[in-house]
Amino acid sequence: MIDVVLPCLDEAEALPWVLARMPAGFRPLVVDNASTDGSAAVAAGHGARVVEAPDRGFGAACHAGLLAAATEIVCVMDADASLDPAELPRLAAALAGLEAAGGTGLALGRRRPTGRGAWPPHARLGNAVLARSLNRRAGTTLHDLGPMRAARREALLALGVRDRRFGYPLETVLRAARAGWRIGEIDVAYRPRTGVSKVTGTLGGTVRAVRDMRRVLAEASP
Repeated sequence: MIDVVLPCLDEAEALPWVLARMPAGFRPLVVDNASTDGSAAVAAGHGARVVEAPDRGFGAACHAGLLAAATEIVCVMDADASLDPAELPRLAAALAGLEAAGGTGLALGRRRPTGRGAWPPHARLGNAVLARSLNRRAGTTLHDLGPMRAARREALLALGVRDRRFGYPLETVLRAARAGWRIGEIDVAYRPRTGVSKVTGTLGGTVRAVRDMRRVLAEASP
């Protein structure tokens, strides 16, 4: 069994599709980040375990999910129906492949847009710039910051990631690379999200995310 951490802020409309697509062997753990649309009730009604993370922030929700997870390997993915849970077995297999030669692995889903409006140009540009900055600092060759990922729970917690906002995914990869983890990507479909986007669908959201991630990079510089 693998716990799947689903950070959630007002995703009541998307959750039924996401939870219905959860494959066998993967257990959804919805982290409700102070939603006001009844997301927690929807998640519970569709059989998911719900954990409350009252302090707003993507990183805060991810961290609360990791603390609540109970399996050796965990996955993390967005709960807005932009990513298909049916891809999770491939991601877990990629993690196993990375670790086959020994050491700790981090498997990331590289987003491949499918459908009009799946990944707005401003968001894609911001992601590309940040990925290049990360690669320069960490010695990685990544194309995406990977909103779908798989790793070992205890190892993730041991990284000591401090950011509790949008910089959390980037700091995780940066710390993992500096700790000598084997990091790899697989292609995953990236669909138009359900509902109103809080981040990539708006210019303001993208600016906030880029600002948080640039702060993480600046703090991590020698």
